[in-house]
Amino acid sequence: MDDRKKDVIRETDAAAVRLARTLLRGARFGALAAIERDTGWPLASRVGVATDIDGTPLILVSMLSAHTGAILAEPRCSLLVGEPGKGDALAHPRMTILCHAKRLERGSDDHARAERRYLNRNPKATLYAGLGDFSLFRLEPERASLNGGFGKAYALTSADLVTQGPVVAELAASEQSALDHMNAEHLDAVAVYARHFAKASGGGWTLTGFDADGMDLVAGDEVCRVFFAEPLKSARELRPILVDMAKAGRAAT
Repeated sequence: MDDRKKDVIRETDAAAVRLARTLLRGARFGALAAIERDTGWPLASRVGVATDIDGTPLILVSMLSAHTGAILAEPRCSLLVGEPGKGDALAHPRMTILCHAKRLERGSDDHARAERRYLNRNPKATLYAGLGDFSLFRLEPERASLNGGFGKAYALTSADLVTQGPVVAELAASEQSALDHMNAEHLDAVAVYARHFAKASGGGWTLTGFDADGMDLVAGDEVCRVFFAEPLKSARELRPILVDMAKAGRAAT
């Protein structure tokens, strides 16, 4: 009789990667775990979350906070994302990402891009983002542990979460103008994306971000994620894909 313990980690497949990226792109907050600077004890704190255009988590934190001092002294940390729903909280998907925290320098291109994306996703943070004691960090993933619910555990790599290639920089350069155009001129199409592709209810949806995999939308405190049928290979593909998706969504209603 083979009494060896069954491996509980499933083989990572496309569905697991899609779930992981959905949890990360959909997060507005998470639990940051760090090592307390003076004691070496684990320290967990809730932080606001957004994602950079490549999928790397972003946090905006005060330099006066204990967790900020912790990640400056020891950049290794982890971020837990995934909101519980009704019933047993442990039956709902969540993911822990093991990261290296990198503080972004004010005035740099990386900081400007990250701040723009963070505030698009968390507009209330505009009240304090410009204060001198607040800093933006990229939490660069090393690996991740995805729990999709009971019996659905996966071990993910950085490549499963973060997009690489020239398309990242291309989209970063044109993203905001595309967002501004869609939100100013084509909110009818944005509503189609939310309703048809994300199965979201209600109205008032606006776009907060584009990336190679898809787009993020918000309506008040509600968020939804829409994936493209295929990842973008270049920024030039964005406009025709948006047009085709709007046509397909309208034809289906």
